[in-house]
Amino acid sequence: MPSALHRAGAVALAALLAAATPFAVYAPLRAQPAPPHNVILFVPDGLRGAIVDATTAPTMDAMRTAGVTFANSHSIFPTFTTANASTMATGHLLGDTGDFSNTIFAGYLVPTAGYSMTPFLEADPVIADVDEHFGGNYLNEDAILALAHDHGYQTASVGKVGPVAIFDAADTAGTRTLVIDDNTGHGGRPIPTDVAANLRVLTGTADAPTRLGNGFAGDASTPGTNVTNAGQQDWFLAAATRVVLPAFKASGKPFVMVFWSRDPDGTQHNQGDSLQSLTPGINGPTSLAAIRNADHDLATLRATLHTLGLDATTDVIVTSDHGFSTISKESHTSPSAQYTLTGVPAGQLPPGFLALDIAQLLHLRISDPDANDATVHPDLEHKFPSHGNALIGGTNLAPEVVVAANGGSDLIYLPQADAAQLAAQIVPFLEQQDYVSGLFVDSRLGSFPGTLAQSAVSLEGKAVTPHPAIAVGFRSFATGCERPLRCTAEIADTTLQMGQGMHGSFSRADTGNFTAAIGPDFKRGYVDDAPVSNADVGMTIAHILGVDLQHVAKGTLLGRVFTEAMPGGAMPEITRGEERSPQPGSGGVVTVVRWQRAGGERYIDVAGFPDRTVGL
Repeated sequence: MPSALHRAGAVALAALLAAATPFAVYAPLRAQPAPPHNVILFVPDGLRGAIVDATTAPTMDAMRTAGVTFANSHSIFPTFTTANASTMATGHLLGDTGDFSNTIFAGYLVPTAGYSMTPFLEADPVIADVDEHFGGNYLNEDAILALAHDHGYQTASVGKVGPVAIFDAADTAGTRTLVIDDNTGHGGRPIPTDVAANLRVLTGTADAPTRLGNGFAGDASTPGTNVTNAGQQDWFLAAATRVVLPAFKASGKPFVMVFWSRDPDGTQHNQGDSLQSLTPGINGPTSLAAIRNADHDLATLRATLHTLGLDATTDVIVTSDHGFSTISKESHTSPSAQYTLTGVPAGQLPPGFLALDIAQLLHLRISDPDANDATVHPDLEHKFPSHGNALIGGTNLAPEVVVAANGGSDLIYLPQADAAQLAAQIVPFLEQQDYVSGLFVDSRLGSFPGTLAQSAVSLEGKAVTPHPAIAVGFRSFATGCERPLRCTAEIADTTLQMGQGMHGSFSRADTGNFTAAIGPDFKRGYVDDAPVSNADVGMTIAHILGVDLQHVAKGTLLGRVFTEAMPGGAMPEITRGEERSPQPGSGGVVTVVRWQRAGGERYIDVAGFPDRTVGL
C-alpha cells in the first residue's frame, strides 16, 4: 500500500475520530495523577507455555527475556477460549462470569444460535442475544474495555470472533469499543463509517476475510488443513497497525487494545499432519507454522509501536487462553464406542459419546439441540448429536439432562427438580468410565464419593447463567516425548478426528499457558516464579489503568495484581497443597486438585484422577 495513502488515511481517520465519533468521545471519571500508559493485550490462542523457545516463537521468547517471564502461568478450567476471555476481561473467575465454557446451556432457545439451547459463544450475534437475555450483560461483571473507556481511554479489540467482543460484552451497539473480528462486515458489531472507510483504503476491504483453507477440518478419512490462518490474520494485523494504532497516536489520548490471534489454536484444531495418529499430533509442521504466524503478528505490532513512538509508553502483555493437546478417541468401557456410526471409525468414541452413554444409562431419548431437536437416540445405527451437545429425556423445552460438549471436558446440566437423584445415578457410572478423569459437582446437590465440589475449582459464585451440575474432566496421557507437556494427548468430545488438536482438560498441558510482559510498568529481565492466572491479567490491566475492580465487583472470585513483576514489587509467599475427595468413588477413584497459593489467591495446577491426568 503506498505510504502516502497510508498517511492520508490515518490522518483522515484521526481527524474524524477526534471530531466526535463514538469511537473517540470520552468522559474521564477522575484526573490521572501522571500521564497514563497504554496497554496492548496480545493473545496467541491455544499457545502451550512449554512449546515456546527461541526456535518455535523467537519474538515471544525474546520479549519475555527482555521483560518478564511468568514461569508459573495458569489457564482457568475449563480450559476453553470464551471462559478464559471472560476472566481476562473482568478479573473474575468463572463462578462469577458464568462463561463456563465455549458451549453452555443457556436455559432458553437462542434465536441467533439457530434456536439451540446450547449456544456456541464464539459469535457476536450470539453474545448479544445472551447478553440481552441476562439483563444486558451475561458476564454480570464490568469488562475491562468498558471501564477503560469510562476512564478516558480509547479502546479497541481486534481478531478472533467471540473473545474480542467479550472484552466489552455489553457494548453490542459498538458505541464504546471498536470491535474488528470475523463478523466485521458480516452482521457483527457495527463500526463507525469513517473507520470502515479507512479499512477500505488501507487494507483493501472493510469486510473481514474468511479463514479460507485454514477452516477445513477434514473427516475420519480425509486430512484437515495444511495452511495456517495467515490470510485472515494479515487483514486483522493491517487493521490494527495501519488504522487503529495510527488513529490512537494521532488523538494523543491513552489507549487499550486487545489483539486476539486465532493461531495457533485454529490451525492446531484442524491440522492434517496426523490423521488418526497420536504422533506427531499437534507437533507437526502445520501446527509449528501456526505458532510462528502468531509470533510474526506480535513482532509486527511491537515494530509498529516503535515506528509510532509509542513503545516507551505502552505495556505489552502476552498471554494465551489455554494450552493444547492431541485428540485421542480411545475407550474400552464406553458403550458408545461399540456403536456402528457412519463416519466414526470402528471402536472409537463418537462425537457426543458422553451424552450417548448417559442416555443409555438412564434409558432416555436424546434430541440434538443443534439440528432442530431431531431425535438421535435410540436410533443409533447412523446417528450421533451433530455437535456432541444433547437434550436427554423430558421434552425439548424441558429436558431432564443437558450435555454441553466442549472437547477435553464437558458440562452436564440437570435443570429439573430431581437433579440430585439423577446426579446420584450419573456420577458412579462416570467414575467407571476409563475416559473420565475428575468430577466436580454443584455443592447444592450434595456430596458424592470420588468427586469434589465445584467450589474447589471456583465454579460457584455470582453467575447469572445456568449453573452446570457436573463438570467432567477427560483423561490425558503423554505420547512418549522427553517433555510430556509438549506431547500430551487427551480424550475429547468433538467432531474433530483423532490426531488433531483440542484443549479443555485439567491436565497441566492445558492449564500451562504462556504469559510474558514488557513495558514501563514491568521489570526488565525478570523471571517471576509466583503463580499467575488469566484472571490476574485482567486485574493487572485494571491496576495499570487506575481502575479498582473490587469497587465495582458483584462477585468475590477475583484474581490478583501481579505486583511482584512491577518495579519495586516484592515476591509473594507461595504455598502448595492438594485437596482430595473425602471418600473414594466407584472403583476406588478419587478426584484430586493440586494447587498453589500466592497473594491470597489459589491457582489450580492440575486436577483429576491419579494416573489419568498429565502432571498429576
